[in-house]
Parts: sequence; structure tokens; C-alpha cells
Amino acid sequence: MSCNYADGLSPYANKGVLGVPEQFDNESEINEKVNKLAEWLQDAKHVVVHTGAGISTSAGIPDFRGPNGVWTLERKGEKPNVNVSFNDAIPTTTHMALRGLISKGYIQYIVSQNIDGLHMKSGVTRNCISELHGNIFVEQCNKCRHQFVRPSTTGTVGQKPCGGACRRRCRGGILLDNVLDWEHDLPERDLDMALMHSTLADINITLGTTLQIIPSGNLPLKNKKHGGKLIICNLQPTKHDKKADLIIHAYVDDVMSKLCKRLGLEIDAYDPLDDPTEQPNNHDPGWTIKPQQIKDIEKAYNAKLKIAAAQRKAEKNSFTFFNVKEPSPTRKKCKTELSHLTLKSEIKTEKCSGGTITNV
Repeated sequence: MSCNYADGLSPYANKGVLGVPEQFDNESEINEKVNKLAEWLQDAKHVVVHTGAGISTSAGIPDFRGPNGVWTLERKGEKPNVNVSFNDAIPTTTHMALRGLISKGYIQYIVSQNIDGLHMKSGVTRNCISELHGNIFVEQCNKCRHQFVRPSTTGTVGQKPCGGACRRRCRGGILLDNVLDWEHDLPERDLDMALMHSTLADINITLGTTLQIIPSGNLPLKNKKHGGKLIICNLQPTKHDKKADLIIHAYVDDVMSKLCKRLGLEIDAYDPLDDPTEQPNNHDPGWTIKPQQIKDIEKAYNAKLKIAAAQRKAEKNSFTFFNVKEPSPTRKKCKTELSHLTLKSEIKTEKCSGGTITNV
């Protein structure tokens, strides 16, 4: 349960803006906006979805900052009414819709702040998701960093020993839970993949998040300087509403159901056979992002940055031609400037602006 997860975190005073009233579009507005979103998806080549706690509330898992969220009630000295555990929760309509949209090529990647493992349980594969705050069904070796899927939750949070040695027989490797505490650095591979996909996206869609946590909450903006679109679907206002191309105030399950219907897709029911946590103990699918996956997307990412730099240079030269002429930069200087437009420089900037789980 998210309240047990919250109880396991270290004390932290600044939990962001809590309990903001929810807003609802009328049925006609929702249909019009979903139709527009469907049209954009059909024309897009690279779509990334950013998910928060709001997509899991219909599974019985409370959110954190909503009117009845864990931290909203905590401020009042109350506890949420929870009737399902993480072990018993199953993927929602939104989780299953996202899996279907990935399989049909409408969505290329998911960036999630959720630790509930419901994306994994829906059948979304590791090459299609970054879990920036961890996964309560995953344990990681402190030596080789290999990640393993568990049949049940780790029982701990904050990257603590959860029992057992690394199954890859690392020398002295022990298994830790994979859930971050407040001041932990985000997992490097997950952050790398999230940053690159978010930048490459024609469309970044946010579902069920107020975008208050950084750096996760800023990733959906990474495509804006390249002409990409930002879609926000949330019941509460978010800190990036003014930068959005489309805002939908509606329950995410309703939006995803309408979207799939508009695209002519059926949403599959949850199937335990696609759930790694339901597989036999001797079957280890693993949950590690492979280095080759990063290299593949990094090529496209660096190419896009260089194209953008060349376009800016051309625009600057055009402006200079019609105004005051300046000496053109040497070829060596241009090459040096372009060499800095890489993943490492962007990641360094991102980490300096908030590489740990913090609020703004």
C-alpha cells in the first residue's frame, strides 16, 4: 500500500502542495480533447507517457497529494482508507491501455514515478519503461547492479538489504530493495533513458501527476525546445499547465478508454501469464536495462541535438546577415561546440538541477 511505502520513507518536511481541489471537464470537452489527442498520436513518430500515482488509484492504491492522498491526510493527522495491498493490486484500465498502445506502436516509452510495479505486471517490458523511483517488486545486487523480479514486495524501502545473496553468484553481492528514499540519487540508466526519450518525443503525455517532484516533473518539457507537444491529463492543476498544448481534466481511466476506442483498439484484461511476479521461482526474466538499449537511443538523441544546434546556428547567421555581420566561427570551434551536446552534458545539467527525489 502506498501509505506503508510512505511510512517507510525518511522524515521529510516539504512534500509539496497538498489537497488542491480537483477540476472536471464536461463530457463534450473530454470527447473533443480526446479526439484531438488521437489525431496527434496518429501523426506522431515518438510518443512518451509520464505516469504518476493518479493512474493507480482505481486499483485501490491511494495517491499522495490529492484531496484524499496519503500526505494530504497525514497533514490532518489521518490515515487513508486502503483495502488492497501492493501484492494484491492488479493493473488498471490505464495500465492495460498503455501496454496495448505500446504494442500497436502508438507509444514508444513510459517514464514512471510509481513504485507499485503495475506497469510491469501489465506486461510492459523493461526496454519500454524507466522507473525513476524504483519498483517494490524488484531487488538489485549491490555489486553487479543486476535487477531481479520478486513474486512479492520487498518488505523494505530505501535500498536496504531485503534478504538473500545475488543469484548471479557475485562475490559478496547482496540484494537490496529497489525503492528510493527522499535524498537518494535517481537510478542512472533509468534517468538516462527517460531524458533521451523525453527529448526525442514528438509528444510527451503526463497522466495522473502534478509534476511537483524534480527532476521527474521537468522531463516532459524536454521536447518543447524542439517543437514537441505537451499533453497533461490530471484532475488537479500542475506546475506546467501554462506550457501545455492540451490539458484534460478527467479520470485517466475514462480518457484512456475513450482514446483506445477512438483509435479502434480493444483494451486487454490483465493476464497473470504476462505478469513476471506470477512466474515460477525458477524463472528469472530479470529487470535490468541493458547497455545496448542505452547506446541505441543515444545515437538518435545526439543526432537530434546536433541537428537542433545546426538549425540555431543557421538562424543566427541569417539574423546576422540582415543586421551586423560577425566573424564566422571556425570549423574547429563549431566541432567543439557540437561535441558538448551529448547525453553526459545534459545528464550533468539535469542532476545539478535536482538528481534526487525533491520537490520544487
